[in-house]
Amino acid sequence: MTKSSTRQKVMDAACLLFYTKGYTGTSVRDIAAKAKVNVSLISYHFTNKQGLLEHLMVQYFEPYIELLEEQQNVEQRFSSQERLRKMIEVIIQYKKQHHQFTCFIHRELTLDNVLVREMMVTYLAKEKYILFKLFKESLKHTRVKQMQLQHLFLQFKGMLMMPFLMPYEMREHVLWDQSPEFFVKQYTETIMHWLEHVYQSGGLPPKKESIM
Repeated sequence: MTKSSTRQKVMDAACLLFYTKGYTGTSVRDIAAKAKVNVSLISYHFTNKQGLLEHLMVQYFEPYIELLEEQQNVEQRFSSQERLRKMIEVIIQYKKQHHQFTCFIHRELTLDNVLVREMMVTYLAKEKYILFKLFKESLKHTRVKQMQLQHLFLQFKGMLMMPFLMPYEMREHVLWDQSPEFFVKQYTETIMHWLEHVYQSGGLPPKKESIM
């Protein structure tokens, strides 16, 4: 077995166990047993469990940020709203392709620890910069006020994360026998419906009907 295939087996096993048992609930021995390798091989390749987690985080976020940067630089002949739509589709597609680790990462990001803070000042800061710039640009010709912008962006980010923060609900009520491609298309449409309301209403909630 080559070094690269051994590393990949360990990474795949860790990803599955971190998703199902959580980081703290998973031991190096658990990972070694799942990957069918010696514990010493994990130490050799990743030093320890923390090193393995950091490596997985980098492996997840580097291609993700590259995708966002590529999408950010698409031809300007498309409107900002069209580019935002494509950005949403790219993000949901990537998260769905890496479903287990996406769920694990979003769960870990709710915690306050050194690793999360490191992720926030590197990859998450880049993600926010790219998304907020395009989100703000897409609203430039609407009636959305500056003070509403941050709240709307928070809702937008929440919609991008929500299926992966609630994986069981998504599996039970959304996925059933649908293909991943169908889910990406449908969920992108769901977010776009919300954005269309924002574009048309200026971010204001619908008026309440009076009760006679």
